[in-house]
Amino acid sequence: MPETSGWTGRTPETHVIDFRAAERLLDARDPRGAVKLLDSVIAAHPENTAARLLRARAFFAAAQLRPAELEFTIVLEREPDNAFAHYALARTYERQRRPDQAKRHFRLAAALDPNPRYLEAAGFDDSQS
Repeated sequence: MPETSGWTGRTPETHVIDFRAAERLLDARDPRGAVKLLDSVIAAHPENTAARLLRARAFFAAAQLRPAELEFTIVLEREPDNAFAHYALARTYERQRRPDQAKRHFRLAAALDPNPRYLEAAGFDDSQS
């Protein structure tokens, strides 16, 4: 008899479904709903960096900046060359009014990926660099 309450009856397939649904909720501007779905995915698969990155983005979108910072940091511990995670962490620091830390991660993002958005944020052309 399958378990229907809680996440004891959850399967890898249902976690994939929850992950995809969380992506859609974030796209639909429901970051708190996305976080709720991702909590069970991460509880079952704490090593899943993609789920952590998505949850970090959802925390950021919900203006939950400390949890976003923590998740982006975990992602970067696992994937130090993830330019997007550096950029997103920098944006998180920027919103927390921590410009020195933001600048460092903007520059790391730009060094890893010459994406125009990252290059502009890094401010390499600023005269006060």
